[in-house]
Amino acid sequence: MFGKAKNRDAIKKGGFIKRLRARLNSGDSWLTYDLANLAPSGKIDEEVLDELESNLVMADVGIEATTAIIDNLRKSLARKELTDIDALRLGLRQHMVDILTPVEVPLTIPSSDKPFVILMVGVNGAGKTTTIGKLAKQFKKSGLSVMLAAGDTFRAAAVEQLQIWGERNDVPVVAQQAGADPAAVIFDAYEAAKSRDIDVLLADTAGRLQNQQGLMDELAKIKRVLARQDENAPQEIMLVLDAGLGQNALSQAEKFNDALGLNGIIVTKLDGSAKGGILVALAKKISVPVRFIGIGETADDMQTFDAEEYVDALMAGRQDSDTAP
Repeated sequence: MFGKAKNRDAIKKGGFIKRLRARLNSGDSWLTYDLANLAPSGKIDEEVLDELESNLVMADVGIEATTAIIDNLRKSLARKELTDIDALRLGLRQHMVDILTPVEVPLTIPSSDKPFVILMVGVNGAGKTTTIGKLAKQFKKSGLSVMLAAGDTFRAAAVEQLQIWGERNDVPVVAQQAGADPAAVIFDAYEAAKSRDIDVLLADTAGRLQNQQGLMDELAKIKRVLARQDENAPQEIMLVLDAGLGQNALSQAEKFNDALGLNGIIVTKLDGSAKGGILVALAKKISVPVRFIGIGETADDMQTFDAEEYVDALMAGRQDSDTAP
């Protein structure tokens, strides 16, 4: 079983949260600074909520989630519960936590049903291959045996990169020549993992633009080939998203989910985004579990998603980020 085993290390987890706050708040906070300036008199009214609504949209929280948050805050205002900035801040925090908590679902790998196949999908540049390497390291550290499948056969560099991660983590990699049928590569990897009683098979796939139907069809083909070997495979279809893409990331998630039926999402490159509200938009729009978030290149820079910690990081000011444990 794999859940939050790695994250039990309080020192490393604390360090990750501190780095997350610092990356999301490299300047003044994306939101808290603006909150303090929305109502310099301290009075909360409809005008303040209108400005907050604009800030949330600009922070990539998305129209649907923003509307739900502001509607709830307006109800609180009508009940005279928003008496000052602190009350507004607490209300905003709670509404974002409420949206994000349902997608806070750690990845669990059962001891049976071997190999547990994770099909990694996403567009070029999202960090998919690097994420596979990080997952392999975390799985191995939790005591699971791992195999990698180099299903991105269109880029020789992708195969080489995966082989490097395999060597670094001491896990086997199944690969074929450039241009080979990705479904055939992943089929061979499944057979090899099955024969060797491997716990987890991580299958890379080519980076794909979500509007290229032919490539989406190819992913569906891989899914069908695996299902013929095991009706439960792939047990996890994991989308890797670049947080810096903002609303384009939301569009990608919708397209992949419609085509394949996603089981989980990993959001990478939060260190490159000063907004970070895209996770709220994702949670509200498609409700697919967010398994991990990433802020850097090392394995320790990817951790299991925690809704409350994430919202607190979003709402922390620069001083809070500098002094957080």
